Amino acid sequence: MSGKSVSTVPRRQLGRSLRQLRERAGVTLRAASQRFEWSETKMWRIETGRSPVRALDVQMMCGAYEADEAATSALMDLAREAKTPSWWQTFGDTVPMGFDVLAGLESAASSIDTYASDLAPGLLQTPDYVRAIVRTRFPDAPNDDVENRVRFRMARQTILTGKRPPTLRAVLSETVLRRPMGSGQVMAAQLAHLVYVAGLPGISIRVVPLATEAHSGALAGAFVVMRFPSPTGGIGEPTTIYGDTYTGGYYHDKEAEVAQYTEAFEGIWSTAQDEDTSRGVLADTARSYQGG
Repeated sequence: MSGKSVSTVPRRQLGRSLRQLRERAGVTLRAASQRFEWSETKMWRIETGRSPVRALDVQMMCGAYEADEAATSALMDLAREAKTPSWWQTFGDTVPMGFDVLAGLESAASSIDTYASDLAPGLLQTPDYVRAIVRTRFPDAPNDDVENRVRFRMARQTILTGKRPPTLRAVLSETVLRRPMGSGQVMAAQLAHLVYVAGLPGISIRVVPLATEAHSGALAGAFVVMRFPSPTGGIGEPTTIYGDTYTGGYYHDKEAEVAQYTEAFEGIWSTAQDEDTSRGVLADTARSYQGG
């Protein structure tokens, strides 16, 4: 999933959907390759998302597999999307290692669940909060580098207001609210921003008080659960877990691992204060920082 020019998520979704259509039609890989006059290796690379495929070729394949008009149109659009340069390409080396993968997954996700144990979730951070994080992590970074990182983070957040925004559930440990990142004014603005976005459609935020008994999040650490739609109603991109570490991120998409993190998130979600109570806590804490 590496590479900063094109996101591989649409390509993988396309390949998986084409394979499902072929199998439903009862067509073997060999028979399909002979019909299209392609090698089996090329067919395999297309179906595993390792090679791009033209929209016209997708139309031909869908016809051979007797796909309906809606599925054919959706997959042709996906083929075009898979060849579109990714928005983060313009940020060049500013993009932290591995974050191009995360940005691609976020852009394709239909729902995102995130548990934040120490810092506000990246998709909900204010510019000044991001600056404080970058300055803490890279105290000697040039101003231009800092500002590029801020612009990159803000660009990531546009998925929440785009044409197909994912639903977002965020659970914050109270530590996120109490640990200052930057000045009191920065924290006040960050928490006020969380109050605002918590009122937007499709976004829900809950807070876990420090006094809450030990829960799974205390063991799991911060993590994100991303789920993806299927263009044809079949099996889509596998649910993926992302976690951030000091030296880089990690990804899990194996069923057993995903199940553990999903269960952990649901446990944290049910333990946290409800959305209305949490908005009140965020607003009260924001006021406590004002003038700091």
